[in-house]
Amino acid sequence: MSKYKTLISEQKKWLVTGVAGFIGSNIAEHLLINNQIVVGLDNFSTGKKENLDEIKKAAGEKFKNFSFLNGSILDLDLCIQATTGIDYVIHQAALGSVPRSIDKPVASNEANVSGFLNIMNSSMKNKVKSFTYASSSSVYGDSEDLPKVENKIGMPLSPYALTKSINEQYADIFFKNYGFKSSGLRYFNVFGKRQDPDGDYAAVIPKWTAAMIADEDVFINGDGETSRDFCYIENVVQANILAAISSNIEKNEVYNIAVGSRTTLTELYYLLKNALNENGITVSKEPIYRDFRKGDMRHSHADIKKATSELGYSPTHDLVKGINESMPWYINSLDQ
Repeated sequence: MSKYKTLISEQKKWLVTGVAGFIGSNIAEHLLINNQIVVGLDNFSTGKKENLDEIKKAAGEKFKNFSFLNGSILDLDLCIQATTGIDYVIHQAALGSVPRSIDKPVASNEANVSGFLNIMNSSMKNKVKSFTYASSSSVYGDSEDLPKVENKIGMPLSPYALTKSINEQYADIFFKNYGFKSSGLRYFNVFGKRQDPDGDYAAVIPKWTAAMIADEDVFINGDGETSRDFCYIENVVQANILAAISSNIEKNEVYNIAVGSRTTLTELYYLLKNALNENGITVSKEPIYRDFRKGDMRHSHADIKKATSELGYSPTHDLVKGINESMPWYINSLDQ
């Protein structure tokens, strides 16, 4: 991603919320390597201290430009403190996962709606240059249109989807009432290094990879024809940087961040199996199919023309390249 060094060559001060999480830690690492000053905020509800250790190792001496605030975005005073003197805010803190939100709707609403409002309001009051936040492809809900286009969404199918839709509506309200501009990035099934494979709410790629390494059963929800637009973490890092520094954001904007293709769950299983085999790990088991999961969309496929034309977004990794690049990390991290 050398071309993004030029775009952020002038040193600025960034706030990354959810910095100890999967996506936040990758963004912070990229910023530090590119000589930026980074304030990280996290309460370790889902993030991990080990991710901060990996950032430190990757950034080397530039880690001196990193400072950490241990706390919650539900703490309004802390949000005010965290956004003071900040140029660019990249808001990643949230309680992710559709199943978690179905199990814990109140907690999801508190983190994803109240927490979002705290950090957006604080950013506005402290006059940050730009505010970029994580939305989700889940906002497309029951819409059956393919590919998904930003201005055509359906009804949410889960509390998580609803919280992300509310984030986008709050962003729109903040622009209309206060003139505060922002960028919402609708992520489509992000994967890559530091994605947690453990627990009931783990994403499919690390969860299946961990199961295959351990020679455990892999379960596919539904008939295997459910499809997703899987997006490698490097593409998401690129999108956040481009959105944050863009001169094209004139109001509240939302962008699909994906590759622009779709892969069925059965196809994904065999891609992961082949990648492990190529790395010396033999996977002999076949997947086990079971009931569809509540709250899941049937198909996910993004139209990325808006992000391409307005942000200059250009995904560097398709699914296969992303799997091949991340598999050594998965193996080293999961084969313990």
